[in-house]
Amino acid sequence: MKIATWNVNSIKVRLEHLIKWMDLARIDAVVLQETKTVDELFPLAELQAAGFDAVFLGQKTYNGVALVTRKNTIRSVSDVVYNIPGYPDEQKRMIAADIKHVSGTKLRFAGVYVPNGTELGSNRYLYKLDWMSALTTWVREQLQSKTPLVLAGDFNVAPTDADVWDPEAWKGNLLVSPPEREAFERLIKAGLVDTWSLGLHAPETYSWWDYRQAGFEKNHGLRIDHVLASFDIAERIGEVTIDTVPRAWEKPSDHAPVVVVID
Repeated sequence: MKIATWNVNSIKVRLEHLIKWMDLARIDAVVLQETKTVDELFPLAELQAAGFDAVFLGQKTYNGVALVTRKNTIRSVSDVVYNIPGYPDEQKRMIAADIKHVSGTKLRFAGVYVPNGTELGSNRYLYKLDWMSALTTWVREQLQSKTPLVLAGDFNVAPTDADVWDPEAWKGNLLVSPPEREAFERLIKAGLVDTWSLGLHAPETYSWWDYRQAGFEKNHGLRIDHVLASFDIAERIGEVTIDTVPRAWEKPSDHAPVVVVID
């Protein structure tokens, strides 16, 4: 079973890329971030015609999340949750569902688009930390279930200096501040594994590069897209990669997908 997370930075702009990539990489299920469209305009019909299905939660211009599944390998999608239960929020940032693969593997697959934070110390920064705290509480509740959990998405946090192309240049900036990293660490300590830590990876491997100043070409990036998993499913993970192929296509998203293979 192959699952992934990808911040597509507009589902309308990146629809052809998404379909092409899911077929090339043989992805069974992917959570998307920054779909940037209201539900009424989500391209469900186009995805279905290409052999996929989707559940989604969107808003105009900003944010938006979705779970896209391959029809012939994902038998069911059920118990869908939109946004963090009990956390009042107008922004569309989380979606979760139980998915069952033809192999019999069943898991709860959650996709998140963690707030960026805008500026250190700002109200939006405090909202980011509060949102991550609410997510951590939700994760603890989910882990009481016997269903394995995978939590994936754009977390807008580079956990360590190894996840930053130039730690000195980024020091004191958003995405790498101690409170953000501590919030991410608390999330993991709730009972998850950062799947990236399960494999050996080349240094300077990132998932996001700024469009400006040839960030991708220079590999001036950050690793801010993550796949976290409960221990029961983490022990079955055989491979974790960041697929930079679609980042090199014409008019790409500024993020690359993170792909996990579950044996």
